[in-house]
Amino acid sequence: MKLIDLTRTLDPRDRERLAGHTARPDLHAPRIRYMSPDGEGLDEFCRCLHCTPADLSDGEGWGEEIIEDMSSHCGTHVDAPLHSGTTCEGKRSRTIDEIDLDELYCPGIVLDLRGTVRRGEPIPIDALDSAILRTGTAIEHGSAVLIRTGQEDCSAGSPDYFNYPGMTRQGTLHLTALGARVLGTDAIGWDRPFAVMTRQYRFDGTPLWDGHKAIREREAFIVQKLTNLGALPLAGFHVGFFPLKLARASAAPARVVAFVSTPSA
Repeated sequence: MKLIDLTRTLDPRDRERLAGHTARPDLHAPRIRYMSPDGEGLDEFCRCLHCTPADLSDGEGWGEEIIEDMSSHCGTHVDAPLHSGTTCEGKRSRTIDEIDLDELYCPGIVLDLRGTVRRGEPIPIDALDSAILRTGTAIEHGSAVLIRTGQEDCSAGSPDYFNYPGMTRQGTLHLTALGARVLGTDAIGWDRPFAVMTRQYRFDGTPLWDGHKAIREREAFIVQKLTNLGALPLAGFHVGFFPLKLARASAAPARVVAFVSTPSA
């Protein structure tokens, strides 16, 4: 069994790379106060244990980090139904701590849409169907669909970081009707970019954020900011989405890991 990490690293330096490009840096990277064992960590250790550095055989305390200014939707994260609205399928929307882990460990397929979709535009249903055919299998009930648009190559500060293909209500409901329970993407958002949605709404009234809102009609869990999808086969693997267990929250940062069988020696 081979484990493949699909999680983006949370790096506070990304805030500097995105300076001037977003009003919500907390969605992309936390602030982290680093306390090293020979610096602030030593000071904190001595304060808590009422000692001095001279009392320590190596003269060092502990390493510690204080995480600040981080959204529950920061980095690679899992959206609970509450993120899309207070109700889902006519009932109260579940929060992230109400989702069982066995719902977040499931068979997965990769829909490789590179070269068939365009940045800033909706992902057509026929492109999804063609990508499903290329996997050589069908979407299993309760499984994960991981959409590869090529955005995994766009790090914070890249020109196209905020410009990506996105899903619509129709596309989202199409995947969930086929059985998908977890909907993942390598883009920073599931829907089209905010600026694109706003322009379209003002032009013809297309509903805003309709990809996310579709979750209210048929429950599913959206996962954004995946990476390393190119290391996966198109099918034949399982994937686990392990979000922090935040009480009453609409989402949580997650470690996402694919489990790929390897041939026996």
